[in-house]
Amino acid sequence: MSAPNRLGSSRRQFLKRASTLVAAAGAPYFVPASAFGANAPSNRITMGFIGTGNQGTPIMQRFLAHPTCQGIAVCDVNTGSYGYRGERDFYGREPAQAMVNKHYAERRSSGSYRGCDAYRDFRDLLARDDIDAVTICTPDHWHAPMALLAAEAGKDMYCEKPLSLTIAQGRTMVAAAERHRRILQTGSHERSNPLVRQACELARNGYIGEVKSILTHVGEHNMIGPGPGWQPMPVPEGFDYDMWLGPAPAAPYHQDRCLYRFRFNYDYSGGQVTNFGAHSLDMAQWGLGTDDSGPVEVEYVDAQYLPAGSLFTAATHTTFKCRYATGVELTCTTAMPPVKVVFEGSEGRICVEHGGHGFVTEPTSLADVKLRDDQLLSTSVDHQLDFLNSVKTREKPCATGEIGHRSASLCHLGNIAIKLKTTVKWDPVAERFIGSVAANELLDRPSRNDWRGVA
Repeated sequence: MSAPNRLGSSRRQFLKRASTLVAAAGAPYFVPASAFGANAPSNRITMGFIGTGNQGTPIMQRFLAHPTCQGIAVCDVNTGSYGYRGERDFYGREPAQAMVNKHYAERRSSGSYRGCDAYRDFRDLLARDDIDAVTICTPDHWHAPMALLAAEAGKDMYCEKPLSLTIAQGRTMVAAAERHRRILQTGSHERSNPLVRQACELARNGYIGEVKSILTHVGEHNMIGPGPGWQPMPVPEGFDYDMWLGPAPAAPYHQDRCLYRFRFNYDYSGGQVTNFGAHSLDMAQWGLGTDDSGPVEVEYVDAQYLPAGSLFTAATHTTFKCRYATGVELTCTTAMPPVKVVFEGSEGRICVEHGGHGFVTEPTSLADVKLRDDQLLSTSVDHQLDFLNSVKTREKPCATGEIGHRSASLCHLGNIAIKLKTTVKWDPVAERFIGSVAANELLDRPSRNDWRGVA
């Protein structure tokens, strides 16, 4: 296999095989229940799990809990290690492979199962013609390249939030899914939370009058990285660091650059604005009814950073404002709790936090309102099952790629205004800034090793 920073013959072989798969990609690879029984393996949606760290592993386990899913492959650049969010978190491809095999072994009379394969290079997983769908639970800088190749290979995709690293990449992901007729579900799981849904339904249906303003929270940094003068570290055995970097700029290895801590470095993420904002700003978009649009103006208010030369480059505290064509003003600020949205209307107020906690209405009677069927936004109460059902029915999931793209774009717009320390005008239809060459240059980023060239 060619080195991970070259897409030569291995990429050509992959795309040749993928093109054959796409020709028959109109439906997932499973056999009707009438032929084999409801729980027959041949009736299940076969899945590969790309990225098996502290987010990808729990999501994999949630999928495995559904009889509809048959996990047959995992992929991660890390063979297996500690060093994720918690000291006892031991993740990677071999731990994930063992989890899958153990899950199915416990359900077999023999007590043994070895049907899950493990890969270092995600392209090897995508090249398999017996995989219907994949999860993409990697650092943000990998979402677009993996999604584009997955779509070409005819795979449906469950991609973690934020959907993209840049606005331009998000649009290419949505376009690729549409072009290849693939399901693309964003991992914005608040869309499957009944209390969050009720809060947004009340806001959208006029129960607090006209929405005037929205407050959203993004959390503070929950890790401390090395400051100026930090020194590179040896790459751990079993960790393919060059493949981990992929399209990101070349950089010396340090343990605080990777795994859970990637989110604090702008090379791989958008900081906590995209990490938590992909939930709180998504909830705001949902409640406003702007799932296919966005604001027309974004204003920088404040940003604070660690000392120059620190490994963590993302802002530690931020505040920015977004104004919509309707006149609604949205403020996003670093505060606790880390995910929160407050809708202020002309006749009331609604507040809801992560997981549906802190659900408060003014007047209080709004919390007991039973909405009409035509006012309901979604019926999903299980984000993974919602994806599996979409793969089966080919109907849209509750958090489509377009929804994820627009919510991620709102995060990216805030970060662009913060970087430029200015107010920018935005055209949500053209997805371009008005009158700012500097801002439009930040719609995308350069890509190392030509990983961009997979569309």
